[in-house]
Amino acid sequence: MSSRKFIIIRKKMFDRTKNLRLSVIKQMEIMATQFPDTISLAQGVPGFDTPECIKRRVEKALQEKVVAKYSLSPGIPELRELIEKQYRVEGDLKRDVFSNVKRLKEIGSYRGTRHAKKLPARGQRTKTNSRTVRGNMRRTMGSGRKDANQKT
Repeated sequence: MSSRKFIIIRKKMFDRTKNLRLSVIKQMEIMATQFPDTISLAQGVPGFDTPECIKRRVEKALQEKVVAKYSLSPGIPELRELIEKQYRVEGDLKRDVFSNVKRLKEIGSYRGTRHAKKLPARGQRTKTNSRTVRGNMRRTMGSGRKDANQKT
């Protein structure tokens, strides 16, 4: 890029950005730097050093490799147990659904054949929906057209 072209681009950028104003938050941060004892409460920008006791605990946890993952939320144990007793969940539920579909395919029912062909099994329309599954992807009118200037 030539230096003249670069200067023109830089001037255009300056003209576009000269009327931009700083956000109110940024203005407050700049004003806060004028006072030496100001504590910033902005997210991720503490205005003070981390206390030594916290540093020691983090260092110990890192050495013991305790903080390798996020802690999992177990939920309320009583509620989880009640749900597991009354309903099928996770692996059992997936296994039941899979075995039901397999049974429908084996007995040759209409729904089973639709599942086998990977088509909608509950009466949904297929003329306009589920085209990508069937491999019938229609393009828009001009998508396959060649440019008029191009020689054939």
